[in-house]
Amino acid sequence: MPVAIITGASKGLGRAVAEALAARGWDLVLDARTPEVLKGTAAALEEYGTRVTALPGDVTDAGHRAALVAAARRLGGVDLLVSNASALGAEPLVRLEELSPAGLRRALEVNVVAALGLVQEALPLLHAAPAGAVLTVSSDAAAEAYETWGGYGASKAALDQLAAVLAAEEPGLRVWAVDPGDMATDLYAAAVPDDDDPRPDPVSVVPALLRLLDERPASGRYGAPALLEGRR
Repeated sequence: MPVAIITGASKGLGRAVAEALAARGWDLVLDARTPEVLKGTAAALEEYGTRVTALPGDVTDAGHRAALVAAARRLGGVDLLVSNASALGAEPLVRLEELSPAGLRRALEVNVVAALGLVQEALPLLHAAPAGAVLTVSSDAAAEAYETWGGYGASKAALDQLAAVLAAEEPGLRVWAVDPGDMATDLYAAAVPDDDDPRPDPVSVVPALLRLLDERPASGRYGAPALLEGRR
């Protein structure tokens, strides 16, 4: 069966994607920072009859990234790498004049440096896969200027550029950067805790990501709303 590595997989969009792939029979290697929550997610996904390896840890740790890829190798390889783990840089978000260098550094380390490090670690297995693919979770904050979203948005813009260059350098792979749009996630709640407007469940975004896997369009940046509407 195909194998996916998914970071930030214990809840939110990461868990929703993992569950959709488990339902399709994919074997999974899951990462998250909270062991108890990740363990519960893995147990739920194993009910689909798939093999699930759950490795708690921090994606900024090179040893942890190597362990994720080693676990995937034991399951048969890496067909899909989903870089979903994200850091805001400040919780709640703050204006740039207040953003600490340490906070910005953390956002860049998690959202960009770790994502690249994991790709580098997984590239040999992605090359060996019949249809290797990398999916990075972007944000509209990478392309639009929103007050207080500067550090996070800058990190996601950098991730978009890394994905674009990776696609140019690795024409044999599919590399998709996806803006999922608004979602009700813990990350958003931490970013803007006083915003209680209703937002879509992350599960509603999953069909857009599955469309990419099913149709394998050209590498590039995609918006989930357009994919859900049948556009590219």
